Amino acid sequence: MKTAIVYYSMHGNTAYVAKKLAEKTGADVIEITPVKAFPDKGFKKFFWGGKSAIMAKTPELNPYEFNADEYEQVVIGFPVWAGRIAPPIRSFVEENKNTLKGKIISSYACQSGSGAEKAFGGLKELLGIQDFRASAVFIDPKDKPKKENEDKIEELSAEIK
Repeated sequence: MKTAIVYYSMHGNTAYVAKKLAEKTGADVIEITPVKAFPDKGFKKFFWGGKSAIMAKTPELNPYEFNADEYEQVVIGFPVWAGRIAPPIRSFVEENKNTLKGKIISSYACQSGSGAEKAFGGLKELLGIQDFRASAVFIDPKDKPKKENEDKIEELSAEIK
């Protein structure tokens, strides 16, 4: 089964998981980036990022190569912002909503605090699906390496393989 891992990462944690999953599963990796980067430090980071997530903003994305017809499964990775998916992932899903229908969807979230379960619920609603084939939550996997995160990467790899 051909798989794409589509992700957005601000500080590299979501990218870290995407690359590890790809190494273990042979999946293609597609990074999504907004045309205008979000502030990545201090008060502005939390204010603008959180506000954009809460307001369900869909920022313009830089060009990316994704043809849903090439994949049977899509894994969506994102950081959790204010208990929601990061806005660039919302943009990706909105742009590809019709072509994602009928695909096997899995997801993972990276966070420093909490909110992933709520974010997963929002992503399922946006996609119009009941559940993911597989999902996992990681706590700062790149910034704070732990065996627990590496074990979760192994488990998620096995589930999406």
